[in-house]
This record gives sequence, C-alpha cells and structure tokens, in this order.
Amino acid sequence: MITTDICIIGAGPVGLFAVFEAGLLKMRCHLIDALPLVGGQLSEIYPQKPIYDIPGAPGIIAEDLIKNLLLQIEEFKPGFTLGERVEELDRQQDGSYIVKTNEATEVHCQVVVIAAGLGSFEPRKPAVERLEHFEGKGVHYMVKRPEQFRNQKIVLAGGGDSALDWTIFLADIAQRVTLVHRGETFRGAPDSAAKVFELAEAGKIDLILQSQVNSLGGNGVLKEVSVLGNDKSLTSIPTDSFIPLFGLSPKLGPISDWNLGVEKSAVVVDTVDYSTNVERIYAIGDINTYPGKLKLILCGFHEAAIMMQSAFKYVYPDQKLSFKYTTVNGVNAF
Repeated sequence: MITTDICIIGAGPVGLFAVFEAGLLKMRCHLIDALPLVGGQLSEIYPQKPIYDIPGAPGIIAEDLIKNLLLQIEEFKPGFTLGERVEELDRQQDGSYIVKTNEATEVHCQVVVIAAGLGSFEPRKPAVERLEHFEGKGVHYMVKRPEQFRNQKIVLAGGGDSALDWTIFLADIAQRVTLVHRGETFRGAPDSAAKVFELAEAGKIDLILQSQVNSLGGNGVLKEVSVLGNDKSLTSIPTDSFIPLFGLSPKLGPISDWNLGVEKSAVVVDTVDYSTNVERIYAIGDINTYPGKLKLILCGFHEAAIMMQSAFKYVYPDQKLSFKYTTVNGVNAF
C-alpha cells in the first residue's frame, strides 16, 4: 500500500500545481490518473494548442506548460499511478481514506483532492454516415500531432474554440483546410472567429457555413466527405482527414457514487476552501461547480492554493499554519 498525505485524483495542470502548493506546506502527494501520461486533456487532446491566459506565459503551448509544471514540482517528489481509474474511497475510523483503483492499487491518505477535469470524458460524435467505419482510417477526434496532417487535405467540423483554433493552426501545415459549420456565427472566441473569416477571405482556407458533414466515403481509407447545406444542396469534398470537433461528453464515473453533492456532472464545493460536503474531500478545477465558476486553468490554480491551506489541518492537526511568501523564503525554505 502507498502511504501519503494527500491523494490527488487527476494529473492535469491543476492537479500538478496542487502538488506545488502542498509541497510548500510540507505535505506529500500521490497522483492517480486514468490516462497513461500526466497532463490530462492538455497532453491527451491538445498538446500543441497555445494557451493565452496563463499569467507571465503568453501563448504557451499546452505540452510546454505541463513540462514546466513538472519541473516546478520535481523537488517535492510526488508519486504517480498512471493508467488506472479510481473506483473506491474507503473511509477509515480515524477519518483518513484508502483510495482504491481498478488495478487494485491502494493509497492511504489523510486528504483526497478531486482534480479530474471533466472526469471521464469522450468526444461527442456527430451523426455522420460511416463515421465509425473510418475511425483510424482518416477520422480523428483530436489533434495530438499536427505534423501528421502536413500537406494533407483536411476537413474540420464545429463552431467552438477547438474548431477555430485548429483551423487557424493547421492552415499553415495542411495542403488545404476546410471548416464546415452549421451556423452563420461561431460560439468560440470572437478574435479566433475573426481570424478564421480573414483566412477565408484571403483564400487560405475554405469556410462552409450553414452546412453539415453528413457522410464519408472511400475504399478502405477516407477519400471524401459529403456536405449537406441548409438548402439541401450536396457538395463532395476530397479529403485525407476529417476532424469533427464538437467538444467532450463529461462523465463523472465512480465519483458519482461517493455521496458528494453533484450538479450537472460537476461536484459542488464551498468557495471558502473548495471542500465538498464530505469531510476531507476537496474538488478543484473543471470538476467542481459554484456560483460564478469559470472553467479556466488559472482559476484552478487559485483553488489549489486555497484548498491546500485548508487541508493542512488534517495532515498536521497539532500544528498552527504559518503563512509564508516564496519571494521572501524561497521554495527550498519550506
């Protein structure tokens, strides 16, 4: 059995930064993630996506942010259990927990922190004829390695931030990029939408609005997509890859069985310290909800700092918490 002070469920950016905040208070952490690598969605789905709202790091690439966070927590020597899903929380008589995974790994801890992002998630699949037939043969639900699309003819579908961001990014890599969207306006960031319209006007991408991809074709591998317009017109577009980007479908999974307060697939927390309704269990990042909640990495970092100050009393019940500034003491002084 692994013994630690705090077990963090989720090794995404917020979970990683929570290790740093715990380390400053001399609390040990062990992280568990169902994915086989650290970084959560940033590593699994958006490794090359630029992130613009991290203070002091404008336009940092997602995988670089994860590398920096790992470097930042290295001296605190956190433990990792990857590729395993947490199934059970077993409350002990002294108030501590034993966290159990689907692979029978057990972690004994004083505090549990749920930093599982959207929880278990899977891409939302549009109703496109023969979509699943071409999975792995030209259909991609995420962009992990942009270079694999170099010099390809690509069709993307969607109207949110991911569709806009990847259309802009891949315009400089692919031979031809076509974005298909069923509406006239986009749900994503206005700046990104404006950039997409600029690229279309300059002839650098093809933009097809008020239309939907309705079927795929090819012999063994994807060769074309059929686009159905709102006016019932059909257009065939030669393509090497089809990338439907309609977001993720969140699923709490086993978390929903832990007697936590839940609203709309998110864990309800108290904004005083981001604690749940169950003692010694906290929830930070996109997995939680409260009035005014913003699903931003930046907000998750703030939540991690506040909740670790609260968790201190469970790890060191006989000690008084003394707040210190890293700018005065340095990290090594903690």
